[in-house]
Parts: sequence; C-alpha cells; structure tokens
Amino acid sequence: MQKMRRFVEKFTEKSGTYTHPTEGVTESVILGLAQNVDEIKRPLCPCRFYPDKTEEIKHRTWICACDDMQIYKYCHCLLFVDEEGLPITEYLPEDHEGLEMYGMVKDPHPDKGRPLRHKAEEREIERRERPS
Repeated sequence: MQKMRRFVEKFTEKSGTYTHPTEGVTESVILGLAQNVDEIKRPLCPCRFYPDKTEEIKHRTWICACDDMQIYKYCHCLLFVDEEGLPITEYLPEDHEGLEMYGMVKDPHPDKGRPLRHKAEEREIERRERPS
C-alpha cells in the first residue's frame, strides 16, 4: 500500500492532477492496485474486469498509469482527477464515453502530463477499426 501511495503522490505531481476529494475513493483504488501487484506483480487497473489478468498485463494498456491516462489524461478509476474529483476529458476523442458521462472537463495543468499524447491519433484509428 505504501509503495502505491508514493507512486500516486508522485504521479499526481508529474501529471498535474489530484486524487479524488471524496474520502475512500483514492484508498479503494490504491488497495486494488496493491492487490494486483501482490497477485500478478503489476499495478493493473482495478476498475476493469479481466478474463485473464496475466494475459492482460502483456498488452500494458491497463497498467497504471494506463494508456488512457498517458495519452488523454483521463482516469477511468477517478484516481487522477481535477480538484473537484472529475476526470479530465478535454483531450478525449469526440465519441468517447467519458465525454458523454462527464461533459467537457478542462485540464487544470495542461503543461503537465500526457507523455504519450503523440499516440492519440493511432489509438483513435485502432478504436474505429475494432469490430463492434
């Protein structure tokens, strides 16, 4: 738990995000990440269902900080959010469910985070080509 707390603290500073202001949300996600580290040695996002966690970690997509966080600065788990506890949706593709659910949430620190922003276009092409 301590290792994951330190990771989260450092990542919020680096990415210009905040942890969720509602008591218990951050701790629950950190607990899930820590359990996955204990179980499969990787901080796999605890907010998703995986038929096979071992297979999932080979793809890296949902290892915290996940691809969506690295590309769009969007956290499905609500671990990395704005000061009000909303996920940042400013950089999401137009038809992303995050925009539909939360509306436009501006990035409070656009100068920080998104180290994989260059992959946004590639990700969008992959998403469109995926069978429905």
